Amino acid sequence: MVSESAIADAAALLRAGELVAIPTETVYGLGGDALNPLAIRRIYATKGRPAGHPVIVHLARDADWTKWGHFSAAAHTLAQAFWPGPLTLILPRQAHVPLEVTGGLETVGIRVPGHPAAQALLSAFGSGIAAPSANRFGGVSPTTAAHVRAEFGDTVRILDGGPSSIGIESTIVDVTSDSPALLRPGSISEEEIEALIGPLGQSNPPAPGTLKSHYAPMTSLLLSHNPEMDRIRLESEGRSVAVLAATRPEEHARNLYGELRRLDALGVDILIAEMATNVGIGLAINDRLSRAATKLSTDK
Repeated sequence: MVSESAIADAAALLRAGELVAIPTETVYGLGGDALNPLAIRRIYATKGRPAGHPVIVHLARDADWTKWGHFSAAAHTLAQAFWPGPLTLILPRQAHVPLEVTGGLETVGIRVPGHPAAQALLSAFGSGIAAPSANRFGGVSPTTAAHVRAEFGDTVRILDGGPSSIGIESTIVDVTSDSPALLRPGSISEEEIEALIGPLGQSNPPAPGTLKSHYAPMTSLLLSHNPEMDRIRLESEGRSVAVLAATRPEEHARNLYGELRRLDALGVDILIAEMATNVGIGLAINDRLSRAATKLSTDK
């Protein structure tokens, strides 16, 4: 349980242009005032994030979401169905939304997180909080306060809301046109979305977490449908390995980044990650693993 004083202190820091690592149900975010260009630049500098890569704005459940983006009928339908929750909508931005937030684009990503501490902070702050994942750019996302501390030490204030309950980033849907499109899979499935707004189309605008290489540990990562066979083969070649086995999908997603971090710290030559069943949240797990993986030649 996050105390009222901790929420008040975090809100005061945000108003002063400082950064605060905030808990959400997906991953921890590195938060700054979404209307303060200097705070947004500080997020980019702290993460080492490319300036043209947009960040997501987090809003309170009782905020006027339309002040940030232009909502189509499909966007309204999805927001009413899934907010608060792990869904990000890409919308045409309102004119006052800083281009620092949008990566210079005329669109903005908006989410209403379901984590109670995040909602308490958003209500106390009274405005939007821009918050990409609270880690160095391209690395493994954090799902606990300890993960954030390992990234930034004492240089960033952390609002500790416990472990993230979902453990992988939000589903992202582009609703800037008459043909909405899935940009990043998450715990809300394509089937759930299409049940509400019909078949999804195709689009490929820049969006958070969609670069080809992302979520990567320092250790080389090999994806496998038969990790035991690959372990035996690699160990026979004199390589040290550690295996990330697939478990029940929701549990696997919740523990994914924590396990990647733990195994990365072992100092082995190669990590082997077992692919999840490619349905539901398993699609999102495999998306994150494929972006994190380094392709290895089998003839080495």
